[in-house]
Amino acid sequence: MNRVVHFEIHAKDLDKTQKFYQDVFGWEIIDHGQQMGNYRSIITGKDQPGSRWTGINGGITPRRGEGPKGGEPVNAYVCTIEVEDIDKTLEKIEKAGGTVAVDKMDLPGVGLLAYRKDPEGNIFGVLQPAKQ
Repeated sequence: MNRVVHFEIHAKDLDKTQKFYQDVFGWEIIDHGQQMGNYRSIITGKDQPGSRWTGINGGITPRRGEGPKGGEPVNAYVCTIEVEDIDKTLEKIEKAGGTVAVDKMDLPGVGLLAYRKDPEGNIFGVLQPAKQ
């Protein structure tokens, strides 16, 4: 089976974007500097015993071209991050400068899901899995 193995977050302000994801999700982010095109590797953590899904790592890369504009439809893959407590995570997102893309919803058998935008306008999902 062909699996997604890496993701990238495009950002104009790399430092602000790095801080946002570190503050909200606690990810380890490594700045590779100018010699590597200012690319930053993201380590989201090791797979958790008992988690339904296995995770992937990614990076923050300088945005090329214009960023998303209000009212435009989503035109990229949206990554969803598994969280333990969606309400606490949504509070962290708001405090860190994120905004609402789609309100929290209950997906029977899946869990609680919400979509948010980071300060650069990138959409991502947060999911508190249903208890099994």
